[in-house]
Amino acid sequence: MIHSNSNALIVEELIKSLEPVIRRIIREELKSVIEKQADIFHLNPGMPIYDDMLEIHERNIKDQLEFMSHEEVWSD
Repeated sequence: MIHSNSNALIVEELIKSLEPVIRRIIREELKSVIEKQADIFHLNPGMPIYDDMLEIHERNIKDQLEFMSHEEVWSD
C-alpha cells in the first residue's frame, strides 16, 4: 500500500515538473508555425471567436481582465 502512494507522489511530482516545459515548447512551436505560415488562420468580423477576441482585447486595454488560478481551472 505504501508503494502505491509513493508511486502516486512521484507521478504527481513528475507532472508538476513537466507541465511548464511542455507549455513552453507548445508556445514556441505555435509561434513558429504562425510566423512561418501566417495565412493558416484567419478571423473574420462576425465570427463568434472574432467577437470574443475583440472583447478580450478591449477588456485588456481597460485593465479589466480576470484570471483563474491553475487549481480553479484544473480541479475536479
